[in-house]
Amino acid sequence: MRIAQIAPLYEAVPPELYGGTERVVSFLTEELVALGHHVTLFASGDSLTGAELHAVTPRALRLDPSIRDPLAPHMLQLEAVRRRADEFDIMHFHMDYLPFSLFTRQHTPFVTTLHGRLDLAELKPVFKAFPHVPLISISDSQRKPLPDACYLKTVYHGLPAGLLVPQERRKPEYLAFLGRIAPEKGPDCAIRIARACGIPLKMAAKVDRTDQPYFDGVIRPMLRDGGVEMVGEITDAEKPAFLSGAIALLMPIAWPEPFGLVMVEAMACGTPVIAFNRGSVPEIIDDGVTGTIVEDEAGAIAAVAALDQLSRKHVRARFTARFTARRMAQDYLTIYRDLAGQQGERPAALLAAAD
Repeated sequence: MRIAQIAPLYEAVPPELYGGTERVVSFLTEELVALGHHVTLFASGDSLTGAELHAVTPRALRLDPSIRDPLAPHMLQLEAVRRRADEFDIMHFHMDYLPFSLFTRQHTPFVTTLHGRLDLAELKPVFKAFPHVPLISISDSQRKPLPDACYLKTVYHGLPAGLLVPQERRKPEYLAFLGRIAPEKGPDCAIRIARACGIPLKMAAKVDRTDQPYFDGVIRPMLRDGGVEMVGEITDAEKPAFLSGAIALLMPIAWPEPFGLVMVEAMACGTPVIAFNRGSVPEIIDDGVTGTIVEDEAGAIAAVAALDQLSRKHVRARFTARFTARRMAQDYLTIYRDLAGQQGERPAALLAAAD
């Protein structure tokens, strides 16, 4: 198939450090190329891919201090995709609702994977205005705020099978926190849990500019009491050692996590996950096999004490069965073929709805 993958421009594909959406787009794109499809990736110019790269910006917006209005480059990207739309059998957007208006007014089939939270009041009228736009959710839980949107399927994220592998010679000695320092991610909870268990905590995490006041006001003072190491952002190459050395990954989230790629990254390394029962967690974690689902900090502390009941080999095996990039690509190919096969029907309906 001739497939267009359209990524956000905030990070490169794949991102050098933090960036969940762009990382997933990279995994999907490379797997589709490996399966023999002709893929064009619309992304920033510093992206690395085996697909044809169409770049409208020289580098990721997060790394370009000259960019003050990030919507402007995204508008140019959408127009670049529109001008080439006839070259593709299917266009796959990863930009939330931005393509809806323009691409309901053309004939090439398209689909959008929703990567973010949907529980925002301002989103409801947008999706109500475009009730026929085909959507992919990344968990069933993600759909709850907008249950009537046009979902085709839930497709869970996947990682290349050999990207993150257990380092079995590495002795697990600490608890881990991976991702982003933000109130909804619960890093303060992770610190309290680790201290209550008497186990060191390592935090490989990014601090966004918007979360700097939270870090300075809440997390930084907690670090003064010791027992917590701030590792900072880490690359994919560093994750196997970091996660294999962890007794468990702590994920004490306080928001409806749409997916939570860090859970799958831990599972790939054979590391169990202790996560709060929010959002996608019950769909991703097999309770009692790949980790433990808890309701609060007290439950997490008890789960740490019972970690010896979980097999790290079984954790890795469940990752291989459920969360590889090959499985993800095959799921999407089924959707692409269905949409391309309806080329005379579905786009006509979209055009009629837009008119």
